[in-house]
Amino acid sequence: MTSQSLDSFKSRTTITVGDKTYTYFSIPLAEKNGLKGVSQLPHSMKVVLENLLRFEDGITVTRADIEAVADWLRTRVSEHEISYRPARVLMQDFTGVPAVVDLAAMRDATAKLGADPQKINPLVPVDLVIDHSVMVDSFGTPLSFLQNVELEYERNGERYEFLRWGQKAFDNFRVVPPGTGICHQVNLEYLAQTVWTRQDDATC
Repeated sequence: MTSQSLDSFKSRTTITVGDKTYTYFSIPLAEKNGLKGVSQLPHSMKVVLENLLRFEDGITVTRADIEAVADWLRTRVSEHEISYRPARVLMQDFTGVPAVVDLAAMRDATAKLGADPQKINPLVPVDLVIDHSVMVDSFGTPLSFLQNVELEYERNGERYEFLRWGQKAFDNFRVVPPGTGICHQVNLEYLAQTVWTRQDDATC
């Protein structure tokens, strides 16, 4: 959750599980407090709606943005642009490596301007999975896999040194090394979560 939501539709509420209390934004409460019919939205649209309720700040997410999702029920079409903030980002190496380069360049520019470069970090958790990188040079022996992974590190050592630096330098950033599995497999087996929570000590 976020403590900064304006909560125009009074949907912020809490749930206690065991000895922990969680704050979340309820679509039924939003419907009760003015967003008529949103319980009938498709599940994918409910995800978008909850996200907007949670991040409503009057600037990046406005009351009108939230109402536009409810209006979709009437029109079934929309050209209203919204600001969606995912709980996490999953990257494959072909897109992830350029993103790390961009972050590094932003830190360099920030330092040159006299600001704190450590403030440049991903806003949400990012997992970068190096997949489809290991080539088949050796095959047919019990050591083939290890030999192929070793060759991959030798051929692209500079690339992996850079990514190792990125993992240490940036908050909210992890790298899954080559030879672990393909992106979607690693995501399903190791990275994905059903429910995402975070500690927020600010006053709601």
